[in-house]
Amino acid sequence: SESQIRDLSMHSLQILKEMGPHIQWLHSYVTEDKVYCIYLAPDEDSIREHARRVGIPADRVSAVRRLIDPAVLK
Repeated sequence: SESQIRDLSMHSLQILKEMGPHIQWLHSYVTEDKVYCIYLAPDEDSIREHARRVGIPADRVSAVRRLIDPAVLK
């Protein structure tokens, strides 16, 4: 529900604050049955530690190597 997502997001923000500035939550994409979270972090371990402390799964962590968008193509 919307309230569950909000509560979990607020808890996540608190954990991020405790972990320090090396990990930042940029945004998340919510689908029918999953949430894809985008972070700036130095490594996969930081993402997994955040997920563990929040109490959410981090089943798959992928490093983004390159960003492509319409502005780059012009």
